[in-house]
Amino acid sequence: MKFLAICGSLRKNSTNLGMLRFAQANAPEGVSIEIADLTEIPFYNADITEKPASVVKLLAQLSEADALILGCTEYNYSIAPALKNALDWASREPENNLLSGKPAALMGSGGGMGTSRSQYHMRQVCVFLNMHPLNKPEVFANAFANTFDDQGGLIDSKIQANILSQLDALQNWTAQLQK
Repeated sequence: MKFLAICGSLRKNSTNLGMLRFAQANAPEGVSIEIADLTEIPFYNADITEKPASVVKLLAQLSEADALILGCTEYNYSIAPALKNALDWASREPENNLLSGKPAALMGSGGGMGTSRSQYHMRQVCVFLNMHPLNKPEVFANAFANTFDDQGGLIDSKIQANILSQLDALQNWTAQLQK
């Protein structure tokens, strides 16, 4: 199985990206995880008639992915624009064929309540896009509680175990939906 991880934060040392890197390095047997690069994706605009190379690459990655892992960075109590923009580009493909029916896992780190608000907003977006987000386990991390190192790497064993459980659940959910 191929999973595509997409991070809402564009920072090199993002803790959300750190969570996705941990997932990539610890993928279950039979699963590969690729992390999309959103740094060059322009804001979606219907006036752009020729897709930039960065968008073409993202759409190809989405086409090949059996499931998504969304690093739901939270900005101002909601979804980070980079993540929402990537989904907006993909949703404009004919009949939403890159996202419709696709399983997804949500995770994120932030202050206080982690990224609970952005994850719940992302679930609303998933409804419209006809995606199938995994319900449990949920993965929320406090980015400011000695959970990450200086480079955004995940060092908290409890969150690591939660991500491993989520990856196993996503693998099973994806297999179930592919039947």
